[in-house]
Amino acid sequence: MKDALGAVQSVLVLGGTSEIGVATARALVRGRARTVVLAARDPEACSGAAAELRADGADRVTTERFDATDYASHPSFIDAAFSKYGDIDLVLVAFGVLGDEDDPVSVFEVNTVGAASVMTAVARRMTGQGHGTIVLLSSVAGERVRKSNFMYGASKAGVDGFAQGLGDSLAGTGVSVMVVRPGFVKTKMTAGLDPVPVSTTPEAVADAIVRGLARGSDTVWVPGLLRGVMSALRHVPRPLFRRLPL
Repeated sequence: MKDALGAVQSVLVLGGTSEIGVATARALVRGRARTVVLAARDPEACSGAAAELRADGADRVTTERFDATDYASHPSFIDAAFSKYGDIDLVLVAFGVLGDEDDPVSVFEVNTVGAASVMTAVARRMTGQGHGTIVLLSSVAGERVRKSNFMYGASKAGVDGFAQGLGDSLAGTGVSVMVVRPGFVKTKMTAGLDPVPVSTTPEAVADAIVRGLARGSDTVWVPGLLRGVMSALRHVPRPLFRRLPL
């Protein structure tokens, strides 16, 4: 349950090895969050991040095993987490893969189907407790799919739309969904790729998420100027769009 000042007290990070997920958990701990659960396919890989969160002041930091593509386990995993840790104020869906154009199934299984599956389970449980926020790490790549990364962009477009619709369906329940659309983030996942203009960092994304939560935002762009850039690109005629070096 959030404290008297509205600060998040408990956080479940799905994708506990995600640099953005960990940075967000650390930012929330600095803002008075006291329980953090890092869930990943390999919980032991979260041990370093867990130690950092404890050093930052979290009272309870644990790790759990979670597989984004084991869809059948998602409802029981979420039920067990809420039963074990009590009310969870915020669930951050931070897992994802870049994938490659030769393996569309794996990309969509993780980025789209996995995220939609677990968000559905979280929404059901949060509706039962009467409050909570689901935060989805989407991407500007899903705003208008570009040829240079169309597989990743299409997978993010799918889950972005799902999250928006889910948020609308939850209006009035006390549960909300916030979609976060970063640009190019300098992380292990993007290592080896050429940075693009207005690249950002996990810490900057985390700070934007915290600010968005404080405002009650439905959508957060990181950096903010990408909102205007992508709005303009959305309206570029397709024949011209194909010719752009994007």
